[in-house]
Amino acid sequence: MGEQKQGLYMISVAASLAGVHPQTLRIYEERHLIQPTRTPKGTRLYSDENVETLRRIQELTDEGMNLAGVQRVFEMEARIARMGRRIASLERQLKQTRADALAEIDRIRRAGRAEIVRYQPPQPTRIPVQRPAENEEKEA
Repeated sequence: MGEQKQGLYMISVAASLAGVHPQTLRIYEERHLIQPTRTPKGTRLYSDENVETLRRIQELTDEGMNLAGVQRVFEMEARIARMGRRIASLERQLKQTRADALAEIDRIRRAGRAEIVRYQPPQPTRIPVQRPAENEEKEA
C-alpha cells in the first residue's frame, strides 16, 4: 500500500480520517507538525502521508505527550532516519573500498610473483687451499 504524498483530502475529510477536529489540523500546521499542500486559492489538501502523521500525533498525545514533545519525537525520528541513510551510504563506501583494496592486493601479489626468485640456501663451497710446494717448506 503506497502512500500518496500529493494532497488528496480537504481539511474536513483529513480530520475525519485522523479522528480529530479540523481546527486541530490548523493548530498542528501552525506548530509545523504537518504541512499540507495548498491549491492556488489556498485550500489545504492533505495526503495519505499527512493523514498517517495526524494519526501518529494522536497516538502520542493520547499517551500523554504534549505537542512540544511530539515535535521533539518527530525531529529525533527524522535525525535517526538521516543517520540511518548516512550509515548505509558509509557501509556501501566501505564495502567498495574493501573490494578495491583486495583487488589491489591481488594485483600486487600477481605482479610480484614474476619477480620472486625461489630461495635456495647456499651450498657449502670448497675453497681450494694451495699448499706450499715441498721445496718451499724445506727452505723456510
